[in-house]
Amino acid sequence: MNILLKNEPLSVITAELTVLFLNEETLESSEYKEKLSKTGFKASQDAFCILHESALVVCGVENYGSAALRSAAATVVKNVKGFQYSSLKLSQYYLKNVAPLVEGFVMGGYSFEMYKSVKTEVTLKEIIFSNQNFNDDAIDSADVKKAFDDAVITATATNFARELVNTTPQDMTPNALAVVAQDLADENGLACDILEGEALEEENMNAMIAVGRASIHKPHLIHLTYKPDNAQKCVSLVGKGLTYDSGGLSLKPATSMVTMKMDKAGACAVLGMMKAVSELKLPIEVHGFIGAAENMIDGSAYKPDDVLKARNGTTIEVRNTDAEGRLVLADVLSYAQDKVKSDYIFDYATLTGACMVALGPYTTGMMGHSNHLKHNIMKATSHSGELVASLPFNDHLKKLIKSDIADICNIASKPYGGAITAAMFLENFINEDMKSKWMHFDIAGPAYTESAWDVYNHGGTGAGVRMTIKFLESLVEKK
Repeated sequence: MNILLKNEPLSVITAELTVLFLNEETLESSEYKEKLSKTGFKASQDAFCILHESALVVCGVENYGSAALRSAAATVVKNVKGFQYSSLKLSQYYLKNVAPLVEGFVMGGYSFEMYKSVKTEVTLKEIIFSNQNFNDDAIDSADVKKAFDDAVITATATNFARELVNTTPQDMTPNALAVVAQDLADENGLACDILEGEALEEENMNAMIAVGRASIHKPHLIHLTYKPDNAQKCVSLVGKGLTYDSGGLSLKPATSMVTMKMDKAGACAVLGMMKAVSELKLPIEVHGFIGAAENMIDGSAYKPDDVLKARNGTTIEVRNTDAEGRLVLADVLSYAQDKVKSDYIFDYATLTGACMVALGPYTTGMMGHSNHLKHNIMKATSHSGELVASLPFNDHLKKLIKSDIADICNIASKPYGGAITAAMFLENFINEDMKSKWMHFDIAGPAYTESAWDVYNHGGTGAGVRMTIKFLESLVEKK
């Protein structure tokens, strides 16, 4: 499906359907009010109606804000895909809403059918935007084009991450994820370094190696680099890439193993971010680090009661092999800081069910030391379409990961504040000079869904991509 922008009034653009977004006020003044009233249409959020005889699609919105229009656009494309129309057209709804509308259509139109024997035939091939505003107010065409093009890139990169998350563990192994990274590097002009086997041993990636030891698919460390001329800042992004997590010897219940292909969502998000950054050509140097491993069982599996020595020398008492993602991140965070001196380092992981208990299934948990950085992230991401909330560190919770036989324990001694104690575990692998520049994002809740919400249908959501791009864009100095 192509999404296009034309520098023409809506009236001269040829398409089989026209889309209108109506709230209660604009419904009252609409020329279609009488026809819509006969269908029982109310201008409530995401209410959908199609008037075939008028070649018109109408969707209700509470207001003309970003969130309402994004959701409505997704509703339109999901419904129209079920008809036999090949194209639709629409006007703009103010400059600030170009990106939300594009995201709604691009992300709402995504579906995962890789493993379907018979693919769904979709007649809809084109969605065409006029650069004209719906109420005939003028919008600068150059501003519309930039906002449109950037939104297409970001939404497409998010779908790229979703596709990787949805790919099953027999196909998306650590090595396969490394192949995807190399292909992305080749296509987008990125540098790509991949470490495996003896190279990981030489780097003393002992915690990461232990996690992947029982799998026939051995761990890979992936480092992608986007380095533009005259970069204004340097940012490192670290993703947890557990291509499958059985829980190891601390075996998950059978029902909890289903969907564990999503435990690589942090890594997939980082790949999506690298794709978007390189195509947006942001003047920011960005490094993507991924720890790809599979947590399985055989006679060589790491065990509860083991003590692992991480790359930075910290010793870790293992009390639960299902707390494996933090072990992989421990070594990758250490490696990333030694390899790159960045202005910020962020990590993304489907790390804890506790974060879902705290914030629900729709919101990313953000944890770190710098309130200033948290404020800047929240400000930059407020209109990204992603929900983010901060969870606070405190010294009382830090005591819960104390070990009597090693430096720290990989799980807390009490089942409270698990998202925070997991982040405080990771803090042990952040260098002192980076403490105020580091932020941890627990995406366990929003990274995967089994029921449709907002622009998403079943499967991976690409959580982290859009909000991070917004933050990176906020770092660019305006000329």
